Amino acid sequence: MMNWWLDRGVDGFRMDVITLISKRTDLSGKLPGEYGSELDDLPVGEEGYSNPNPFCADGPRQDEFLAEMRREVFEGREGFLTVGEAPGVTAQRNEYITDPANGELDMLFLFEHVDFDCEGVKWKPLPLDLPKLKSIMAGYQAAVKNAGWASLFTGNHDQPRVVSRWGDDSSEESRVRSAKALGLMLHLHRGTPYIYQGEELGMTDAHFTRLDQYRDLESLNAYRQRVEEAKVQSPESMMAGIAARGRDNSRTPMQWDGSVYAGFTAPDAAAEPWISVNPNHAEINAAGEFDDPDSVYSFYKRLIALRHDMPMVVAGDWQLLDADDAHAYAFTRTLGDEKLLVVVNMSGRTVDLPRESAELLAVADGLAESNVVISTYDAAHAVAALAGRELAPWEGVVVSL
Repeated sequence: MMNWWLDRGVDGFRMDVITLISKRTDLSGKLPGEYGSELDDLPVGEEGYSNPNPFCADGPRQDEFLAEMRREVFEGREGFLTVGEAPGVTAQRNEYITDPANGELDMLFLFEHVDFDCEGVKWKPLPLDLPKLKSIMAGYQAAVKNAGWASLFTGNHDQPRVVSRWGDDSSEESRVRSAKALGLMLHLHRGTPYIYQGEELGMTDAHFTRLDQYRDLESLNAYRQRVEEAKVQSPESMMAGIAARGRDNSRTPMQWDGSVYAGFTAPDAAAEPWISVNPNHAEINAAGEFDDPDSVYSFYKRLIALRHDMPMVVAGDWQLLDADDAHAYAFTRTLGDEKLLVVVNMSGRTVDLPRESAELLAVADGLAESNVVISTYDAAHAVAALAGRELAPWEGVVVSL
């Protein structure tokens, strides 16, 4: 089937949960939980259900199967892309699987960075622990320093909207500021960035308040299992968890314009979308952002242009700075004699420039607006902020040193 599609002109494949194609079994081929299996039973969670992932992910024959696919499907072809959704895969395994020398996949989607901000289960979300996020991302970057490649993402069809999750959508100003800051932070890493539909507009979570507004079976089943059956979470806590982490947050219709169905369906259509349109589509939509030079959309266009104009953004070495700082995310990109400093205030308050970043700036012989590669405010503000050794709320700056 893959050859059939490639012969008809498709350019590649995104492979769902591809790292579950090989299962761990005992010598007789039995899985955990099967009668007579020599393996321990699957661990049971607080809802009374087991989690098979430890026995299903990154199994013993996975490399064999992926190499066979590469050989039988892609050998002799050019100009294709393979990216695999990879639950249960570590950064170190990502290096091996995406190393061209091993002939498996071009890229993987890893999930540690979007799974850690909760209390054991996704329905008990925690505030962002920025040093922890930096540590995870640094691990991703280190693993592909010499071989392999990284996928960069904060949003997809299974994740809440990042501007609501790690940013601030409580006001229009903070939404725009934080959406730009989060985009800058991600896109300046080494790897290939993926933009989920609406992320480039700063689309927010749905902010539903009733269970009957949701359509995703994961959320509905989790409410039944945790609240009604196992009684391990209160209705109020569970509804808050679904509102913060439910997948429907990223599955409301794309907001093309301010019409009744946001341009996803014609205003006079006989059928409505399967799920409610986010009420803020009248204010947040593509039509309203395309020609606005200060919009999130316009800022994302500038981020994309950097990768075409500056080889360092694509291929330069990456080095984390100020790992323990709770508010600023800073790192350098280096290629040959060229160096960029990237520093992003990941909070809604003014913060001091972190120590290692400030020391690096002190070595530089002054900064001018011409040194500013991109900023979430403007070049003059960026130069003044760095000279004053502080960052405004959600201020992100990239400067050449």
